[in-house]
Amino acid sequence: MHQFKIKANTLTQYISKYWSQYKSRLLFKYAASYIFMFLVPLTVVTIFIYENAAYNLRSEIERANLNQLTQVKLTIDGHMSDLYEIASRISYDEHLTPYMMSDPYRSREGINTLASYTANSSIVEQLFLYYHDRDEIYSYEGMTNPMTLFNKVYIYHNWSSAGLLKALNDSTAPLIRPAEPVSIYSREEALLTLLIPIKPSDPYPYGSVMFLLKEAKITGLMDTILNQYKGNSYILSPTGEVLTSNTNGTALSREALTDIAELETGIHSIRLDGETQSVVAVKSTENGWSYATTMPTYQFFESVVHIKTLIMLVFTIAALTGIVVAIILARRQYHPIKNLIDFARLQTGSRDEALKVRNEWEWITQTFRDYKARIHWQTPFVRNQCLMLLLKHGKPNDPEIERMIMETGLEPPNAGVAYFTAVLSWDSPPEDEPRQPDHMLQLELLSQLSFPELEIQVYGVEFSVRDRFALMVLLPDQEPERQEAAINSLFENIRALLLEQTDALPHIGVGTIYPSLSKINQSFIEASTALDYRQPGEPGITFFDHLQNKQAVSQATFWLSKKTILRLEQSLKQGNEPLAQSMLAGMVQEIKQESLSVPILRLICFDILNTMLRTAADLDMGDVFGRVPALASFDTLEEFENKLAVLAGEVCRQVNHQTETSQPSLIDDLVAYVDQNFADYTLSLEHIALRFSVSTSYLSRSFKEKMGMNFTHYIWLLRMNEVKRLLIVTNDPLQIIIERVGYLDAPNFIRKFKKDSGLTPGQFRKQHCQSNTPSY
Repeated sequence: MHQFKIKANTLTQYISKYWSQYKSRLLFKYAASYIFMFLVPLTVVTIFIYENAAYNLRSEIERANLNQLTQVKLTIDGHMSDLYEIASRISYDEHLTPYMMSDPYRSREGINTLASYTANSSIVEQLFLYYHDRDEIYSYEGMTNPMTLFNKVYIYHNWSSAGLLKALNDSTAPLIRPAEPVSIYSREEALLTLLIPIKPSDPYPYGSVMFLLKEAKITGLMDTILNQYKGNSYILSPTGEVLTSNTNGTALSREALTDIAELETGIHSIRLDGETQSVVAVKSTENGWSYATTMPTYQFFESVVHIKTLIMLVFTIAALTGIVVAIILARRQYHPIKNLIDFARLQTGSRDEALKVRNEWEWITQTFRDYKARIHWQTPFVRNQCLMLLLKHGKPNDPEIERMIMETGLEPPNAGVAYFTAVLSWDSPPEDEPRQPDHMLQLELLSQLSFPELEIQVYGVEFSVRDRFALMVLLPDQEPERQEAAINSLFENIRALLLEQTDALPHIGVGTIYPSLSKINQSFIEASTALDYRQPGEPGITFFDHLQNKQAVSQATFWLSKKTILRLEQSLKQGNEPLAQSMLAGMVQEIKQESLSVPILRLICFDILNTMLRTAADLDMGDVFGRVPALASFDTLEEFENKLAVLAGEVCRQVNHQTETSQPSLIDDLVAYVDQNFADYTLSLEHIALRFSVSTSYLSRSFKEKMGMNFTHYIWLLRMNEVKRLLIVTNDPLQIIIERVGYLDAPNFIRKFKKDSGLTPGQFRKQHCQSNTPSY
């Protein structure tokens, strides 16, 4: 028990010792600031990742819904077009004229014909043919009285038989009724009713074709859109009336459906019945119908709940780690201040708080002054090092050195400053003779000068060459005349200052003025060059610009400009033979106008030849280098120009050939991609054009030239051949095979298959079931 008390006291002392290190209010502020700086960006990034995950899932679902809804629209539009075509064919069928149907014998043949029309569409439950103001209505089952039919056999719950008969007699335009319950004998079924007057294009129709469409077959096409998500699918008429719907959740109000009917094709996020919904809408240009799906957006966030859990776990771990690191950093930052406080306490030994604070402040202030003085004492050395770096290498691309240059005043922060250098040289005494004190005073005087009246700042540094001193001058960027006057005044002032110290004046070489500090090394070279060309005798000033004007252009200074050489090289790389020939002629003409010696002339010619050979090497024209001796051998400039003209033609033709041969490989890659992905139902001309970065018009034209058929027909052949192969080698159901090759509308595919092969898929499978080799 006694040992336990000792351990408890030791633990208490240990905790108290370390708690005293953390109970400082300043330490708490340090820790809180670090934690805040860490947690705010971490929280923002976490929220961004979570929102981005939900947004990506939503976009993926909406794009898939839009693609499927477009496919449903195309399928239903195809079915409706078939119904209009059936009505048109009935109106022109000689067996179904009013006269033929009024004959008891011939009407049997017409009834049999109606049976064939009824079987042509998979969504038609029943087809009726009615002639105005008659007491008979016909179907493939026979003939009966309209009132008997609609009062006893097909009984509409929301449409009286009298109203129906009136619509059959009075309709002059197609009429579609929404899905509604219809009692057929003893069963009830939801049907859509479509009335098409015949003849369809006649303003005075003599009858009507009535189609009864199964709602289940139309909504069945939309079942796969929502999958496991809550929402609704609608088909709306041009007036906003719901023709059919598929509900997986809460149905929308009439006002919400009116808003949906007004939407254009695309993906929309709107508020319906007080809830934010993601609405995918597609409008049909064939009949004006609108196809739409609605999904509450909260489901997208529920779908990423597993990601949310993972993100929260990572956030918690990162936050705890960051808090620990923040406390450690805060403690490290707090230690120097704590040492200052401890030092002040030891120095005074007093408990007077005011005196203790004053002593601490005096110590901090004195320390700050010492460091400031030390920095000020080091500034000239730093400036000299930066100035030597600028004169030798120009302005470096290093942010840290750039900051030092600006802090030492060598580059002012404001714009509108020009720079140049001057090199001063004194007549050297013998090497064993020490420098005079007056000369040392001159160098110290020139290390930093300022002339406010001229707005000029001068910085100087002595470099390794004995008795030479370099000046960097900063002056306003203004007109050349004003700059020249300011420079003359500057050097007059400098000479006057030097004469106050000694009678020995230096020779001065002045470089060119540049608007950027990056060219200061070039100005330094120019100043040294000007100094080397100084006039013997009395010390004076030699300007590099004046030196250039005095020197005559000799044959050694002539050379073709780099811009001309680059233009020639670019024209060759573009395969522009006329421009290349023109450039060569101009360059040779320019050479002819100069009086050049033979060695210089041949060097310039070889420079042109080297440019053309380098371009040929980039094009892998290895055979050209076997003719280099012949190309380099010429007696006249005309002969040289002719040889280069031939070489330029070969290079340009090679460029054009490589450009032309690169195109077929693109089409081959494109066809190979189509052959591998033809079963993707989203495959389209626009999709492939986007993938291969070409325009749809170019892709369509090139594809037809390559394959001899258009893109759509080629895809159809691939899919039909694949269906034929699967019908022979597998026993899979036809619906699965059709979906496997990228089709969602099985009846439409069957109809096209029969049109191309003369057989239905079932007949084709039976015919080839005994053969191992496909007959296609």
